[in-house]
Amino acid sequence: MSFGHHKLVPLVPRLLEMHPQITLDIALTDRIVDLMDERADIAIRWGQLPSSDLVARRLGETSQSIVASPGYLAKYGTPRTPQELEVHNRLGWTYRRSAPDWPLRVDGRMIAMPVAGPVRAGDGETLRQLAIAGAGVARLSLYHIQHDIDAGRLVPLLEEFNPGEIEPIHAVYIGKAGTLPARVRAVLDFLVACSGVGDGRYTRRRTAPIPGNSAVT
Repeated sequence: MSFGHHKLVPLVPRLLEMHPQITLDIALTDRIVDLMDERADIAIRWGQLPSSDLVARRLGETSQSIVASPGYLAKYGTPRTPQELEVHNRLGWTYRRSAPDWPLRVDGRMIAMPVAGPVRAGDGETLRQLAIAGAGVARLSLYHIQHDIDAGRLVPLLEEFNPGEIEPIHAVYIGKAGTLPARVRAVLDFLVACSGVGDGRYTRRRTAPIPGNSAVT
């Protein structure tokens, strides 16, 4: 849903200018859509794709960061280690595909930080708004929040413990590449060229831990 709001919807005028013969029906949701049942041509999927009969075309990739608002940090303090993060409100997801933990790398090994707090939400845009409002700490994709980080609305936390995982973003569709309707091929080509997630700007490699700033949980 957040990808649709922040990346796809702003591109619609440009797409229609380039392809005025195309008619779009846009449905934004974080649930997995069955393309056949919904009679949909294309869906956007974030993360590793399960085995299926769908054809996937890679649009790009993104990293994730743990973030909070300056107001929240001023009120509750800035966590410097995973142990310190344990006392903070960690905003989580309600839908069943979500991971129950946040991965962190401590002293060369992976640990899982349970997501615990009084607020959960069913979509990334709501979590983003909650984080900006100071409701807690969130872990979100950089394509979704980089503009907030740049504007100072959100502050990255514990970056030295960020494992730097890269999640792919795909457009998926039914059928074979050689038999696609012209309208579907036109939209796919446009998304690959213009979605803005294929040039590495939203990926962050893991930085080395700061000496003396490790923690064991």
